Amino acid sequence: MSILCGLPILECVYCLGCARWLWQKCLYTAGLESENWGLATAEEFEPVPRLCRLILSVYEDDLRHPVWAPPGGYGINPDWVIVKRTYEETGGCATPYMIYLDHDNVDIVLAIRGLNLAKESDYAVLLDNKLGQTKFDGGYVHNGLLKAAKWIFDAECELLRDLAEMNPDYSLTFAGHSLGAGIVSLIAMYAVQNRDRLGTIERKRIRCFAMAPARCVSLNLAVRYADVISSVVLQDDFLPRTTTALEDVFKSIFCLPCLLCLMCLKDTCTLEENMLKDPRRLYAPGRLYHIVERKPFRIGRFPPVVRTAVPVDRRFEHIVLSCNATSDHTIIWLERESQWAVDLMLEKDRIMEIPAQQRMQRQECLAREHSEEYEAALRRAVALNVPQAAYSPSYGTFAEVEEGESSGSSSGAGSLLSLKRMREHWDNFIERLFDVDESGRMVFKKSST
Repeated sequence: MSILCGLPILECVYCLGCARWLWQKCLYTAGLESENWGLATAEEFEPVPRLCRLILSVYEDDLRHPVWAPPGGYGINPDWVIVKRTYEETGGCATPYMIYLDHDNVDIVLAIRGLNLAKESDYAVLLDNKLGQTKFDGGYVHNGLLKAAKWIFDAECELLRDLAEMNPDYSLTFAGHSLGAGIVSLIAMYAVQNRDRLGTIERKRIRCFAMAPARCVSLNLAVRYADVISSVVLQDDFLPRTTTALEDVFKSIFCLPCLLCLMCLKDTCTLEENMLKDPRRLYAPGRLYHIVERKPFRIGRFPPVVRTAVPVDRRFEHIVLSCNATSDHTIIWLERESQWAVDLMLEKDRIMEIPAQQRMQRQECLAREHSEEYEAALRRAVALNVPQAAYSPSYGTFAEVEEGESSGSSSGAGSLLSLKRMREHWDNFIERLFDVDESGRMVFKKSST
């Protein structure tokens, strides 16, 4: 009898939890995730629309007579296509891809297309994963995507090595969309771990652009490879936010209300601290670029703003209830909005009339700020007790985390970053005002007039 009396109380608690979850979801907007991030520059974001068009060209059967070309065309030279693989050549181990030698942009590009809804082999790659199934470099990765990445790398590493040796000044870029984005992210990580198979290529020459990627790496790997991998997300895109295992989604398609109820309870009761401490939880990889073009409670699209950061917490943790969650995932919309964003950035630069020398200095400052931001993100991960977040100095990207410095929070990492910049500005100020005489003392500089 006492058990029956407790059932209404449990039902009320369940309903209140679902109501709270629904209220939070309805008020949650994509702009909240990146509202404190910095703005991207044209120099770092310029490759995105170009690589989107290159990924789109993989869908074409004949590049000399394209059928699905966007306005203005793909902007590629068919004679520079080195290899173009189809489903028959990959045998279902990976999606079709293309290797393109871009002489105009001094780049060797391996581009992979996204999920084909009509191919069972693509579903097999996407669903071949269990939580904590595959370990890689001290973290966890998606099992099916890692298999596809290894297959492509083993098949094309000799060709990529020859191209890199014949073009020593070219960068090696991996680009993909959706399912292909997850594959290229793991190819880039695998290539960094096996650089000896690519000849004498340095880590700084390897980069990856993942367009609307699936969650494929654990948090420690997502932060540690932020100097190599860049993920681009358009506003409300659902895939980088899909926290539920994709295998469970497809298996529960006939019982979707039950799955939503379980997600409701899980999201309501699980603290973000527990999410961060789970070493098997997968995330979108690398540095994040978030294109924001819609504002809450307003109709229509606005000029896109691109924000970028290497976040640790609040890393696209929640699905946005929006009618654009699926359309924002398409590569066509991503190419259009990223090109619009680049045009706005370049127009702003032209208005400011930045000289060539100052532009080079800004690029150097941008690289330095990115490096400092990587270090701050790593310290933030250590401060939040993210498993296996300590970085080995052998990678040559981050400074080794010292003891006693990991007890701070995000404000501590931010203050460290600001102190470094203030010290640099102060040193430059002192150099402009003072000289050192023969006795080693500092004296005011004499005016040239």
